[in-house]
Amino acid sequence: RENFIHLCNPHLEKMKEDILYHFALGTGTHDFPTLFGDVKFVCVGGSPSRMKAFIAYIAEELGLGGPGCDYPNICAGTDRYAMYKVGPVLSVSHGMGIPSISIMLHELIKLLYHAKCSNITIIRIGTSGGIGLEPGSVVITRQSVDATFKPQLEQVVLGKTVIRSTNLDEQLAKELMQCSKEIGQFNTVIGNTMCTLDFYEGQGRLDGAICLYDEEEKLQYLKNAYDSGVRNIEMESSVFAAMCNLSGVKAAVVCVTLLNRLEGDQISSSHDILVEYQQRPQKLVGYFIKKSLGKV
Repeated sequence: RENFIHLCNPHLEKMKEDILYHFALGTGTHDFPTLFGDVKFVCVGGSPSRMKAFIAYIAEELGLGGPGCDYPNICAGTDRYAMYKVGPVLSVSHGMGIPSISIMLHELIKLLYHAKCSNITIIRIGTSGGIGLEPGSVVITRQSVDATFKPQLEQVVLGKTVIRSTNLDEQLAKELMQCSKEIGQFNTVIGNTMCTLDFYEGQGRLDGAICLYDEEEKLQYLKNAYDSGVRNIEMESSVFAAMCNLSGVKAAVVCVTLLNRLEGDQISSSHDILVEYQQRPQKLVGYFIKKSLGKV
């Protein structure tokens, strides 16, 4: 059964042209169905360089490219986001934090709608701080929670507070977990992910420019988070889950933990170790895509 993108905006039907400003793309200048109509998997992550590395990795995994192949940035007309495509896979950067990924998702969802894409799976791959997990563990998000551990996104629209659900696709999470078991290379868990509004105070760090609480208060907060089911902390998952829910898109968040926040605040692992950690979500999602396409 074809499952198309659902747009929660009746005003778009009245527009003669839709300009996706932050992508430097538009329906009046680009043939979206031709460019993107075959897309089935969209992977998003913060860093442009990481998303370019991912598209090179998945191209080789799917037999659609090899070492030395170039993958041009589809959004080269702007410096806000980067976008790469190979076969049915689209790889897009989203920057850092809720505002940045929100802007990107508005335009990405419209792009997929204008391209008449169906049966889309969107997965955020990234890094995070772990709670009670060894560094290098991968967390598949069950639901995104806010800094008070509630599974919701609170957003102000026209001066009024709107509450949106942040649950993620349960079956997709189970499929990803099974893929990790089949790979058998690193620890993976399904757990809640806390999405915060900043990297320092919002995540209970002691090393920011401003900190008006002590270490005991910090540790108690993180232990409360763990007891509520939180296994990692990042800054994008809540709006990602909420917008994918509203658009009828299957979505997942797969993040590696770079440190255990119960043991410290600063990331001290070597560059080589961090690079290997960051490749783990790519390997898991790459295997999932291969398996979904019958290439495993």
